[in-house]
Amino acid sequence: MTALSQPILSFLRDLAIYGAVFGMVAVLVKRSAIVDAMKRCRVEARTNLGIAAVNTLVILPLFAVPAAALTAFLDGKGRFGEFWEGLPELAVLLVAIILIDFVAYWRHRLEHDRGLWRFHATHHADTAIHWLSVQRKHPVAKIISLFLDLTLVIAIGMPAWAIFLAAMIRSAWGHFIHADVPWTLGMFGEILISPAAHRLHHIRDERLMGTNYGNTITLWDKLFGTWCNPAPYLDCETGIEEGTRGFWGELKRPWEARYHEPTMAKNKIPDKADA
Repeated sequence: MTALSQPILSFLRDLAIYGAVFGMVAVLVKRSAIVDAMKRCRVEARTNLGIAAVNTLVILPLFAVPAAALTAFLDGKGRFGEFWEGLPELAVLLVAIILIDFVAYWRHRLEHDRGLWRFHATHHADTAIHWLSVQRKHPVAKIISLFLDLTLVIAIGMPAWAIFLAAMIRSAWGHFIHADVPWTLGMFGEILISPAAHRLHHIRDERLMGTNYGNTITLWDKLFGTWCNPAPYLDCETGIEEGTRGFWGELKRPWEARYHEPTMAKNKIPDKADA
């Protein structure tokens, strides 16, 4: 097996698994409306698949070897490394998820500021949000998340198995919260980011777009004042003022003149009273 064939096979395997799972969810939830739903998202789905292929086959391999080497070197050896050995494995895993979400929360908020928005705008461009929308990340934005999100848990010497499993759980949850379903998860939605809560983050209203930055848990949004109850906004319109693009258009998006104009508005975080 060649060095290139492994990521290709992994990409196709994950795509098949997620496609089967969310295909069944779509059939159960949408029933007779599933054909119309597929028609609405088919163009953007093709764009998202193309971007996912670039990120998986080009960007990820660039980080795979150094990340594995760094994780192996610091595994249990960094500051607090020995501390994790004395804790139950479930507790270690939960801490890993919470800490990765903490870093990703602030990285996500920074991406909504002017300097990084031109790269993050690609992710918000879907007008027919669906489970593949999680893959709609400009390669530069993908590099930023790969570079930042795991830094804290690696630096404090968390076990490699916990980092890997936490990343896999967060990835699966990321696909779930982008699914086109109006689920708030009831009382569990107070703790976990739901599809409805994350759809609100993708809302066309740029004021409300500055809410619900979390990927997995609501803790950091609630602690830092960016949580917004999604119940009044179920099935809200998604997208951005700049509009959606095709595959090549999304890759070129950050260098459009509009993102370099001095008057370009930022996405604003609403006051707590508004949320």
